[in-house]
Amino acid sequence: MPLLESMKSWLVMEDELRGRVSVCSTIGKGDLGTGIDLLSVVVGSGGAATVLISSISAWLQQPRKSDVVVKVTTSDGKSIEIDAKRVTTLEAQELLRNAFEADQREGT
Repeated sequence: MPLLESMKSWLVMEDELRGRVSVCSTIGKGDLGTGIDLLSVVVGSGGAATVLISSISAWLQQPRKSDVVVKVTTSDGKSIEIDAKRVTTLEAQELLRNAFEADQREGT
């Protein structure tokens, strides 16, 4: 199972995230190649963001044969990348939590 589908399947097991997860492809007019597949998760303030942080951290702990980099982009376009080989679970949770909290502060 490709990593994108694996993460999507993992996330939709969470009741709070069901119906909020979708796969998107990006390719613009005149772009060469096949584009980039993205996993989009729409969360507001509250419990869904906390569940997303915990779920991504748990997914990153699962053994896999290829390197994984998770990029999180907030509503204002800021993003962070988490290299699963380079951070611990606690570090991943902290990075994700900081990104979501900063987004919430700036969105109010």
